[in-house]
Amino acid sequence: MTTAQAETGRTITTDIPARLDRLPWSRWHWTIVIGLGTVWILDGLEVTVVGNIAARLSEPGSGLPITSGEVTGIAAALYVAGACAGALFWGRLTDKWGRKKLFMITLAVYLAATALTSIAFDTWWFFAFRFLTGFGIGGEYAAINSAIDELIPANYRGRVDLMINGSFWLGAVGGALLSILALNTAIFPANVGWRLTFALGAVLALVILLVRRHVPESPRWLLIHGRDEEAERIVSSIESRVEAERGEALPAPEGSITIHQRRSVSFVEIGRTVFSDYRRRAVLGFSLFIGQAFLYNAITFGFGAILTTFYDIPADRTGYYFAVIAVGNFCGPLLLGKLFDTVGRKVMISSTYLLSGLLLFGTAWLFGRGSLSAGTLTACWCAVLFFASAGASSAYLTVSEVFPMETRAMSIAFFYAIGTAAGGISGPLLFADLTGTGHVGDTVLAFQIGATLMCAAGLVAAALAVHAERRSLEDIAKPLTAAHA
Repeated sequence: MTTAQAETGRTITTDIPARLDRLPWSRWHWTIVIGLGTVWILDGLEVTVVGNIAARLSEPGSGLPITSGEVTGIAAALYVAGACAGALFWGRLTDKWGRKKLFMITLAVYLAATALTSIAFDTWWFFAFRFLTGFGIGGEYAAINSAIDELIPANYRGRVDLMINGSFWLGAVGGALLSILALNTAIFPANVGWRLTFALGAVLALVILLVRRHVPESPRWLLIHGRDEEAERIVSSIESRVEAERGEALPAPEGSITIHQRRSVSFVEIGRTVFSDYRRRAVLGFSLFIGQAFLYNAITFGFGAILTTFYDIPADRTGYYFAVIAVGNFCGPLLLGKLFDTVGRKVMISSTYLLSGLLLFGTAWLFGRGSLSAGTLTACWCAVLFFASAGASSAYLTVSEVFPMETRAMSIAFFYAIGTAAGGISGPLLFADLTGTGHVGDTVLAFQIGATLMCAAGLVAAALAVHAERRSLEDIAKPLTAAHA
């Protein structure tokens, strides 16, 4: 690595990005996956528990004067609104202060808010701390996805990102099964069981916080912000560990990059870069996020209500059905993830969105005809979400890798916030209204809206998706601080 002085800071030539990308998979990379990825398990736990406890919370003796519609509608929308606000607030700080500082802070915010939710004594308290829980989770999306993409080698980035974002559904399985236990009044009183589920989320967050202390700052971020000596120490340490594990020297890195170090990038420059220089990628990001956000936030918050409304499934039994679709959701990114690195981003993103949309249209048709039981409806959703989950995870992968390094966290935050606000806030509210009527036709309409948005996003991806597979981040989108050739 060589350095020179520039008016805005030092100019350095470094091969650190190439050294990170040429690393073989190792135990060190697993520590990153465990330290950073496990937070989505908590998110899945949160969302699923709330969807499954809605009926119990609305019953007399729950300890809260709240209706099922308020839980799956207002509280769900506030959680998502908090996530959108948190993404924007923490996203800017992630690009400015660094990935590690922010993924520690945002997890601490989540921990405190979910612990306070467990002792909610009134409806307004429950609403307020659902918002703050989302506020912490929203910041996690920006900080975690930035760090993952910048630390994972290019050959594995797609599958790892999808697997980590898909781990949300491991939490969903846990949340579904936990709700069965928590809602069993033979084990816990009606006003205690649901509180314990939120308390458990806080305990798990504390464990993850302790593990996460060992995850380093992104060397790519350090390079740009004038901390290249620290970046060199981190990368050298990683290389030593990998070489010791493999018992052989690593191959020489290929290529280097020259950058002009800067402490920060203005909002104006971020906006011009994303919406002018990369406008086609911006359209792609919006389309992917809006489609998946409407589908997922509507269904994850409303599936339990559908089962109780149309199939008379007791509230304390809906968790079994949700666990099944959660398994399907996790298997999608797990089994299809490698294809995003081999077959390619464009083919896989477009096909997963289109297939899930078409399958959902089929599910809506069968549901409208009265051809589905609770079990077969669950099987249909399992098939829909197998593909939709891989597609939804690829939305986060896409916006985290197709924009320049200096705008990465803010780009993730912005597209997540706008797409989720459009689909994730309106989705639960609209879905709660439609399914709450008890009319089959209204629920069919909700399914069809979600299917249409997924298919539309798939067509946009077919036209605009970027061939980012096995390419370095600096090759996909040149850093704003990079020296021009």
